[in-house]
Amino acid sequence: MASIRTPISETSFFARNWSDHLQNSHILSQNLSFSSHGVRSLQFGNVKLSFSRSNTVKNSSQTQSPAEIEWTQISDVPLLSSAEVSSLNSFLLRTSRETYKSKQQYLAMFSSVFGGITTDPAVMVIPLDDHMVHRGHGVFDTAAIMDGYLYELDQHLDRFLRSATMAKIKLPFDRESTRKILIQTVSASKCRIGSLRYWLSAGPGDFQLSPSGCHQSALYAIVIQDQSSSDHSGIKVVTSSVPIKPPQFAVMKSVNYLPNALSKMEAEENDAYAAIWLDDGGLIAEGPNMNVAFVTKEKELVMPSFDKILSGCTAKRVLVLAEGLVRDGKLQGIKVRDVTVEEGKQAEEMMLIGSGVLVRPVVKWDDKVIGSGKEGPVTRDLLNLILEDMKSGPTTVRVPVPY
Repeated sequence: MASIRTPISETSFFARNWSDHLQNSHILSQNLSFSSHGVRSLQFGNVKLSFSRSNTVKNSSQTQSPAEIEWTQISDVPLLSSAEVSSLNSFLLRTSRETYKSKQQYLAMFSSVFGGITTDPAVMVIPLDDHMVHRGHGVFDTAAIMDGYLYELDQHLDRFLRSATMAKIKLPFDRESTRKILIQTVSASKCRIGSLRYWLSAGPGDFQLSPSGCHQSALYAIVIQDQSSSDHSGIKVVTSSVPIKPPQFAVMKSVNYLPNALSKMEAEENDAYAAIWLDDGGLIAEGPNMNVAFVTKEKELVMPSFDKILSGCTAKRVLVLAEGLVRDGKLQGIKVRDVTVEEGKQAEEMMLIGSGVLVRPVVKWDDKVIGSGKEGPVTRDLLNLILEDMKSGPTTVRVPVPY
């Protein structure tokens, strides 16, 4: 069999992870050997991978550091048995996550494909021939977990079902069964603060364009514990040059997030947090995965209409909570309407709203400072209201999880 052409030094996983973990792995250390010609062989069952070794290493008994290893090429591509794939997959996924030290921990996953819940991150996988993977034919949604409660689960689930209908995907279970599965997945995770993300796919079956070869749709759910510290400081945004999705797809929460990802990357390339989309008429639309709102000089809270963008569950809840600020005289009114860029940049306050950011103040848009250039009082009040609602809101927005 022909050798792989890509040098190992250009393969970030091998270069960083194998060198860091070979000495610490009990499994692999028993199968590691060096020849007199400076070639390191990794033997795992019937799998043998060979790498060149630095001349600075005199013999196999000496300790090597990652800098002393000259990664070149895999000599042969092995044919693996299913048992070997399973073992290697578990090991590699675990060591990969350990090496990158991700702040996100995956605590539990449900898959209708294997019909149950697992708490082992190494087996939290989906089939490659799933149409969600290679055709983007799938929808998803997210619910926050706060103090052992699922926040706005039913509101997110309703939107999930609407997206599924628009994507022409039938659920493998009815709504109530789906709801129970999601709650049970969180329960199995033991997670009390985090998030639950779930997907509905056209299902695995083949690599065709049409899902007609998929015998059944697939439901997946995963519980994520994010160990990043909360940050509600003021941020900068830019105007996105990436075209917004047409309304038919923008109002659906599908897995087609390439435009969203490119928009976010564009923002990061300009030292900004997010890029703001404008609709085909030049009006303010939304961010890559959050809604946007403003406080005008007349003390009105305004938010762009949802007819061409995703209907944000958190944004809608903020509109309800903001009614208390009207009663207290901190706001003069609340409106959902068209908002021009000029009006947005002249606003007293600007904020991003979503399940990931909650309520985040925007202090600069492109080169224009928003308001005083600091977090505004209404933005701060709305953040406090949504945090309080997540912790002690009514039963309509907080679903208890049995642990």
